[in-house]
Amino acid sequence: MSFETKRTLRATTGERVRMTSLSSCAGCASKLSAASLEEVLRPVQELFPAGGTPDLLVGLDSPDDAAVWRLDDSRLLVVTTDFFTPVVDDPFDYGSIAAANALSDLFAMGAIPFLALNIAALPEDLPPEVVREILRGGALKAREAGAIIAGGHTVKDREPKYGLVALGMAEEDRLMTKGAPQAGDILFLTKPLGTGVTTTALKNGKAEAEDVEQVVSWMKALNGPAAAMASRFGVRAATDVTGYSLLGHASEIAAASRVAVRMFAGAVPFYRGAQKYARMGQFPGGSRDNATYYAPRVRFDADLPELAQRLLFDAQTSGGLILCLPPERASEFVAGAAIGDVPAWPIGVVIDGGGVEVHRGSMPGWGRVGAAQTAEAVFLE
Repeated sequence: MSFETKRTLRATTGERVRMTSLSSCAGCASKLSAASLEEVLRPVQELFPAGGTPDLLVGLDSPDDAAVWRLDDSRLLVVTTDFFTPVVDDPFDYGSIAAANALSDLFAMGAIPFLALNIAALPEDLPPEVVREILRGGALKAREAGAIIAGGHTVKDREPKYGLVALGMAEEDRLMTKGAPQAGDILFLTKPLGTGVTTTALKNGKAEAEDVEQVVSWMKALNGPAAAMASRFGVRAATDVTGYSLLGHASEIAAASRVAVRMFAGAVPFYRGAQKYARMGQFPGGSRDNATYYAPRVRFDADLPELAQRLLFDAQTSGGLILCLPPERASEFVAGAAIGDVPAWPIGVVIDGGGVEVHRGSMPGWGRVGAAQTAEAVFLE
């Protein structure tokens, strides 16, 4: 059924257009693969070599989540952009999730958002009320984060795409990067995993409504409270978990900081339906790309089931933060997160070495839930 036919059907019968039916791939799973990105960026990196601009503190030579420019002795301008195709069917939720995902890059760097621009590529015959809801969802989410939508740009495209250019301010002594972890740091994750398999099941008409509702609620949630909590407790190393998966982004942390990440699969939280949809084979293409590219950097316990390995490579959209806590502050952080109702699961530790190793069991000394006593999540069977 063509889009024009769907639009006519909607006008005559009241049927709503399913946003996910208008895209070939969804959310952060629509990213170029890490291998492709590495290849195409090479000539750009040659034009702008590391160290060529003293005030550019984080640029193309770093795997971090946003660019960072020094304004003066203490203030930093943090800039990012992110946009993607529909990951859910409701246009308002799509706009909210896309905005939360873009703003997450600022939070992952320890920045406070203040300004944003819309980026939209939309089918010419997409009903105006649908477009309005996408933009309204993004605008309300930006306002929730403390940012102002000040403009943007639109183009015509066959597949809908929406997101933000987002700007934030950070203090240099509170900046968080992927290269700052030290051996002994405790890794915390602030949202469960499983958006890739759940939203792919949604696109294929196989997802249960309550599972979608849970995932949408979490994807719309800003990472601002978790970032503020991290700043309070001296975190200087963090990233957010998006299209390159938990293990992909953990691999970037290991490479940037020249340490190893030891992760415990039994401590990693998942959304309620994630394992069910994984068993059904509802993995997006981005998850398969992640496994191909990052697997050589990851060492799994020999008895860790293949399904668990694949889920740890699942491409996420608007995922949580990985926070690296100094060990002397970790217990205090757990208590503070519980009081502040900030979900945070201890999932691993930074050690000397390189790459990522994944053990089957729970994290010694922490159990499975840690600071997230009331957060809804399940664990690997």
